[in-house]
Amino acid sequence: MGTLQDLKQELSRFGANNDAVETARDKRMLNITPETGELLALLVHATRARQVLEVGTSNGYSTLWLAEAVIAVGGHVITLEHAEDKAALAAANFVRAGLQAHITQVLGDAGTWLETADDGSVDLLFLDSDRSAYAWWWPQLRRVLKRGTGLMVVDNATSHATEMADFMQAVRADMSFRCSEVPVGNGQFMAVRVAD
Repeated sequence: MGTLQDLKQELSRFGANNDAVETARDKRMLNITPETGELLALLVHATRARQVLEVGTSNGYSTLWLAEAVIAVGGHVITLEHAEDKAALAAANFVRAGLQAHITQVLGDAGTWLETADDGSVDLLFLDSDRSAYAWWWPQLRRVLKRGTGLMVVDNATSHATEMADFMQAVRADMSFRCSEVPVGNGQFMAVRVAD
C-alpha cells in the first residue's frame, strides 16, 4: 500500500497523460499543478481554515491536497462536482487515500448548491470549475465567504485570463475584498473578504 504522496503523484501523472490524448473537455481531468496543491495546503494551514469549499472536484486530486491539510486544523472539505463519472473517480480516490471521513462530496450544480449554503460559512473557497459561470456565481460566492477572513483562490488566472477578466474585475471592484494574482501553477487569483 502506497502513501498519500504516492497517490497524489499517481493522480497527477494520470491527469497529465489523460489530458494529453483526450480531446473532449468533459473527459479531461484538468488537474491543478503540484505547486498549486502545495500552495492550497499552505493556505489552509496559514489561515487555519476549518470549513473548506471546493467547486470542481474532477478526479479528486486537488481535494486530496485540501483534505490532508484540514486534518491538522480539525476541518472538513465540501467538494462540488457536476460530472457523475468524475465524482465516482474522486470517491474511489478518497477511499484509497483514507480521507473520505474528512470530505463531503456533492454531485450536482454548484450554483444551486451555493444558493442553499449558509452566509459566512466558508473559511477557504477553491474555485476550479466552469469559468463561464464564475461571474454568475459571484453574489453567492461572496455571500458564503466568512466576513473578515474568508479567502477565495481561483485557478487559471493566468492561463485563462481573458475568460476570467469580467469575474476578476467584479471581485476587484468590491471594496470588501483585497485581491492579488499569484504566479503559481496556471496562476491563482486570490481574494480575501476583509469587511462586510
